[in-house]
Amino acid sequence: MDKSRDGMSIIDDGLAVEGKITVRGNLVIKGEVQGTIEGDSVVIAKEGRVAATVRVASITIAGSFDGDVTVDGDFALLASGSCTGKVRCRTLTVEKGSLLNAEISTANTEKSP
Repeated sequence: MDKSRDGMSIIDDGLAVEGKITVRGNLVIKGEVQGTIEGDSVVIAKEGRVAATVRVASITIAGSFDGDVTVDGDFALLASGSCTGKVRCRTLTVEKGSLLNAEISTANTEKSP
């Protein structure tokens, strides 16, 4: 993904989007999304609901996610978040109190000393 663009896009509470979303920079989802998301960084806020196939550089989930997510870098599930489906990522962070009911595969290429 092209990290040279640091824009911010917001799907606000009360807005529902269905279809394909391609984002450069950061996407914050406070509303509802169904479909496909591709891009750099996605944050699903506490009030956000996503049912999608996702391919991003990083994702943070504080709301609800159901689908198939491939993350080139960091996947973070916060205490208020829930995730069901399939997750493929490089690094995985899951906070106590979150709900994770997914098939997980991680591939950390960093070597231990």
